[in-house]
Amino acid sequence: MTVAYLKETAEQAGLATEWISMEEIGWDRLSGRFVDTRLRFIRSIFKLYPWEWLTTDRFAGHVLDTLDNGGGTGSTLWIEPAWKMLLSNKALLAILWELYPGHPNLLPAYLDGPRELAGTTGWVAKPLLGREGAGVTVHEPGTEVTVRDEPCCYQALAPLPDFDGNRVVLGAWVVENESAGLGIRESSGLVTDEYARFLPHVIL
Repeated sequence: MTVAYLKETAEQAGLATEWISMEEIGWDRLSGRFVDTRLRFIRSIFKLYPWEWLTTDRFAGHVLDTLDNGGGTGSTLWIEPAWKMLLSNKALLAILWELYPGHPNLLPAYLDGPRELAGTTGWVAKPLLGREGAGVTVHEPGTEVTVRDEPCCYQALAPLPDFDGNRVVLGAWVVENESAGLGIRESSGLVTDEYARFLPHVIL
């Protein structure tokens, strides 16, 4: 539905669009370009397929060679751009905490284990490349410390407030220090997962 919505808005803006599944994208060796099922060059493409999966696929080398993230140097404009891989990696949470310990907008986070969080706030373990809450485990203060085999970020537990059984998280977009958008999701459990509901809202 996300792709369908963006396809419709692009068409309303006068852009020609086509559907194509990831499996149908081809590679033209002569031109060094990605092509669709009719062998037309793919000049720009929006995808929901995760970058961390795409970079391990058979065509991964071609993807990285043909990137055009707005600079005009590559043959394919990927929306979202490849640098978004950095933002989706939970290791960034630990790096930010190391750079700005005690910052009011950050929670303590580590890559080597929960450290002092085990006896104070409790913690959550988040897979570095997890999506939509997958693999997140919640540990209350005083529970046995476990370090998982897979790479994780161990972050202080900060339970979302409970409104009649609904836990709400706000996703705010800020551009040049100005508020630019807001997404509201609510879930029934402690982890905001793939079943979280998007709430329609308006700010008057």
